[in-house]
This record gives sequence, structure tokens and C-alpha cells, in this order.
Amino acid sequence: MANGLRRCTPPDVGIAPYGRCARGLPPAAQCSTLRPYTAFAMPPPPQPTTPAPPTADAAKIAAWAEAIRGGDSRALARGLSLVESGGPQAEALLKALFPHSGAAALIGVTGAPGAGKSTLVAELAAAYRHWGETVGILAVDPSSPFTHGAILGDRIRMQRHHADPGVFIRSMATRGCLGGLAAATSEAAWMLDAAGRRRILIETVGVGQDEVDIVQLADVTLLLLVPGMGDEVQALKAGVMEIADIFVINKADRGAERLEQELRAILGLAHREDGWRPPIIPTVATEAKGIAELQAAIGAYLDFLAAEGRGAARRRRRWRQQLERMLRDRAYQTWVAPRLGAEDWERLAGDIESRRRDPFTLAEEILRSPAGAPPPAGRAT
Repeated sequence: MANGLRRCTPPDVGIAPYGRCARGLPPAAQCSTLRPYTAFAMPPPPQPTTPAPPTADAAKIAAWAEAIRGGDSRALARGLSLVESGGPQAEALLKALFPHSGAAALIGVTGAPGAGKSTLVAELAAAYRHWGETVGILAVDPSSPFTHGAILGDRIRMQRHHADPGVFIRSMATRGCLGGLAAATSEAAWMLDAAGRRRILIETVGVGQDEVDIVQLADVTLLLLVPGMGDEVQALKAGVMEIADIFVINKADRGAERLEQELRAILGLAHREDGWRPPIIPTVATEAKGIAELQAAIGAYLDFLAAEGRGAARRRRRWRQQLERMLRDRAYQTWVAPRLGAEDWERLAGDIESRRRDPFTLAEEILRSPAGAPPPAGRAT
């Protein structure tokens, strides 16, 4: 550039919801100022350093991870509790375990309340144990919006497995999370995977039409429908019906012919990009009827994924979504949370409610403010 000047223009920076980049920052934030060009010397090469010895906490985490990998159920239970609580220790434990995960098949089971998900999961676990597979079960229950507590009653229907060391059952509360899963469900699944559980059954809360987070976690998703519960109409609607890899008509002894006909008619019009045609499996979970056929359908879909790299491509898409979610959470905790206390949130929310400020401008001002700066002040009316 003329006069020995050059323009420094790095990419736009900022944080926005849903993973989009926040643009429109002021010129100073975009680093678009002209700076004089000056020569500089290359820095000296870094000197080799002796790695620091592991701290007591690092050694404890390593021993804990090794115990989980070795099949210690108590260590696994404590690890899952830690992950649900979150924090640096939980992250360190997950980092130690993650390289040893990736061998399990994650099977999501979703459907409306009362569809028989827990009973079906218990029967599937029994079928896998019959063939010598180790099983992990994550049963997600809804939390009360008033007391924030959860009954965690799914395991009541799984008592037959309580004495089987090959089955590990963990109940989780949603704690206000939407989408059918708890906040730490994915991390809990990684931990069960690293612990050697080769079939991980993930039971969602009772869902409606758009609680579809399970598809971002599971390798195969089972959607349970029940005759006579309005599912014939729901089958015509977008949302949860579109995520199913296998349709399961549970309680089929009530008469599943009409629902099955409706599903087959819709599937005949639908087209999936991967070419898979979801099968329809009638079951009566309370009598273990249709479980063998369902197990075979799950195996067929896993084989389908393994062919031609379909499973790897699906996992890459899933990990991209997971990484975007983690970055959004980390950016909020690093950039926004330290700047705003409870009183600041109340004041800003009051400014928005009274229409003194708009939320778009406030979000921009919060993101532009340097570290340690006070939050945006309200405007007088």
C-alpha cells in the first residue's frame, strides 16, 4: 500500500444466537485502521521445557477415568453425577474419557407420554443381554416447572435389571431443558460409551411434535406410536415424525392396522436423502412380542449406516452441531455471564418490558463492551 501503510482487516468478530456471526461492529472492533509498516525481527525459537509433574487433581481424575473404563459401577455413577453438575472437574474427566469412546451404538427411543417407552427399553435391554451385549440406559424424566424436582420413575419399570452388572441404568431430569433430553445427556452417553457399554438406550421424555434433539445424539431413532391416541392425525404433521429411522407401533394388540396403513401411505410419499425406508414394527412390549423383530431392524439400520461411510458422515454432522452448541455455551459463560449480575438482568429486562430500550440494541452493546465495563445503562423516558 502507498506511503508504507497497510490495512489490517481480520474477520468479523462477535457472538450471536444459533451460531450466527454478529456483524455490524464498529470500525475499531473490526480492526480496520491503517497502521504504519515497520520491520521486525523474528522471535527466538522457544526453549525446550520440562513438562510439569501432574497435580494431585490431575492424578485423581486419571485414576477416576481408569476406574470407569475398568467397569467400576460406583465410579461411573459418581462420574455421571459430576457431569450433571458441571464444572472444571467434570470437563477434565470427560477429556480423559473421550478418546476411549466411539464404539457404542446409541439408540434413541422417543414418543408421546404413555406410549410404553420404558417398558420397551427394558425389553430391548433384556434382548441385548441375551446375546451377551453390555447395556447402558439413560432415562430422561421431566422436571417440575414449579419445584424443579423430578420423580425419576422410569427405572420402576426396569427393576428386573437392577441386579444385572451388564446393565447400567441412570435417570436424568430435564432441569428445564427443552427438546426431550437433559442438558448433560450427550456427555453421559460418552461416559457410558467409554465405560464399555456397547448398546446405549436413551429414553426421552414424553414428546410432542417438535422435541427432536434425540436425532442429534442417537445413531438410530425409534419413534413409538400407539393406536387410538390420535397418531393417525399426527402422522400427517411435520416434526417428530420426520426423525424416525424405525417406527414402532406399541400396544399393537389394541388394533394397529389403521395406524400401520396410514404410516405406509405416508412413507410411500416421503423420500429420505440417504435412501433408507423406515420399517414399521408392531410390538406388545408388556408381553415381549415383536422385540426380536425390532432388534433385527435396529441391526439392519446400523449395518446400513456402516456401508459406504453413511455412519461417519452422519456422525460428522452430529459433531458439528455439538461443537456449535458447546461454543455458544462457552461464549456465553466467558463473555456475557461475567458482565451481568442478577440486578443487571432485572434492570435490562425492565427496560425492554417498558419499551425504553429494544433487545437488539442492548445485545449489541453488551457484546461490544470491553471486559470489566459496566452493563448498558437504561434510558430515561
